[in-house]
Amino acid sequence: MKKVANNIEQRFFDTTLEVRTNEDGTPSRTIVGVGAVTNSWSKTLGGWFREIIEPGAFDDVDFSRTYATFNHNNDNILARVDSNTLQVYVNDDGHLEYRFEAPNTTAGNDLLENVRNGNVKGSSFTFNIPNGGDTWEQRAGGIEERRVHKVKTVPELGPVTNPAYTDTTAARRSFESANPESKLESTLSAQLKYEHLRTKF
Repeated sequence: MKKVANNIEQRFFDTTLEVRTNEDGTPSRTIVGVGAVTNSWSKTLGGWFREIIEPGAFDDVDFSRTYATFNHNNDNILARVDSNTLQVYVNDDGHLEYRFEAPNTTAGNDLLENVRNGNVKGSSFTFNIPNGGDTWEQRAGGIEERRVHKVKTVPELGPVTNPAYTDTTAARRSFESANPESKLESTLSAQLKYEHLRTKF
């Protein structure tokens, strides 16, 4: 997870990313990926929490300004919803899916070849959460659990080579806002104590 701007976060998913084949069996330039997975717990993020995006979290999102890039690099823009070159939608499994025709640019052609070869496999998306859009609960070992009920915006998504660097700044602000009496440092301390005892015994 990476903080991109104020209250904007990134998530990486090692999910399906493929180049579709035309009905006549010929290669196409259509790239389809799953930008976000719902109803599945993440690994531990930042060493102190894990999260789940609940089904329906994307129901009220306006994707009209969403665009696709490679590796979150705005110099490698691939498609945009408001240019009718990108489709973003919730698929039958409740996951956030996207598709676009790889543009005839250096970035587009290189990406197309790397997806076909299996060199680029995952996707990532940026998002923010409205006030009241998530809840927190502490579990054993001091690990916090975050449930994302609503996503406010998805500014950008697309294929990525590697998971984004973990930065829990935006999530930490959300946690501290929801738990003003709690100190995250104590949560981290409890987690370290738990890990020590588990190792010892």
